Amino acid sequence: MSGFDPIIGALNTSLNLRLTNQGVISSNIANADTPGYKAKAVEFEGALREALAVDGKLPMEGDNAHHIVHKMTDPVNPDIYDDPNGVESLDGNTVDRSSEMAKLAENQLLYDASTEMIKKKLGMLKYAISEGGGNR
Repeated sequence: MSGFDPIIGALNTSLNLRLTNQGVISSNIANADTPGYKAKAVEFEGALREALAVDGKLPMEGDNAHHIVHKMTDPVNPDIYDDPNGVESLDGNTVDRSSEMAKLAENQLLYDASTEMIKKKLGMLKYAISEGGGNR
């Protein structure tokens, strides 16, 4: 779909990263009482930049300078690492439940915003197709 509309592809990639982030945050919350558990975090922004090829020039496909490869729908595997900001409790756990709940709410809000943008974009495409299809 990225060849059809790169914005939809970019939003799709964002949604996939948000789902991964949701899973990591949920896992942190679920393990908040597990002794020795280290809170995890997702390298969201870096993975999104890499998926959208924003760090450099977009790679070209073939000899024609107008053929740009859009990576927006490629699988994205963000780095998941031990969160260095965690404060270790007496049992060795680094999960701050209230902080994780705030991250969960923020992530959900951004996920919902992305889905709304996709719905609006698809609505505009549907309108353009129906108006351009001779329904006059």
